[in-house]
Amino acid sequence: MRDQEHGGRRGQGELESQVLATLHEAPGPASTTWVQERLGGTLAYTTVITILTRLLAKGAVTRKKSGRSFVWTPTADEAGLAALRMRRLLDGESDREAVLASFVTGLPPQDEQVLRGLLEQAREAEE
Repeated sequence: MRDQEHGGRRGQGELESQVLATLHEAPGPASTTWVQERLGGTLAYTTVITILTRLLAKGAVTRKKSGRSFVWTPTADEAGLAALRMRRLLDGESDREAVLASFVTGLPPQDEQVLRGLLEQAREAEE
């Protein structure tokens, strides 16, 4: 599981993003072998299965039985995957308000403005 370009191990998040991006390139539901080949064949089949299974548990992909194996379809893009990770981390905290307050106060002004705009759009959509 070596990264040929960087000469080191890739992190789980990086591999998940690569697998998800590869699935988005597929013309339809993709087999594990198809994903493995598109990633350059450097990852073991079992590693690709593990990553896909983790993405399934996070709700970022779905799977459907096809013969004796599964085909996989993305339900989230890379931004969606990052959002799922953020939600999972937030769900693990006992004081959500403190975590959110700390997050917001640590944002650069541009990101804070983007977040305010998105919250306003969500509020308008609910009305």
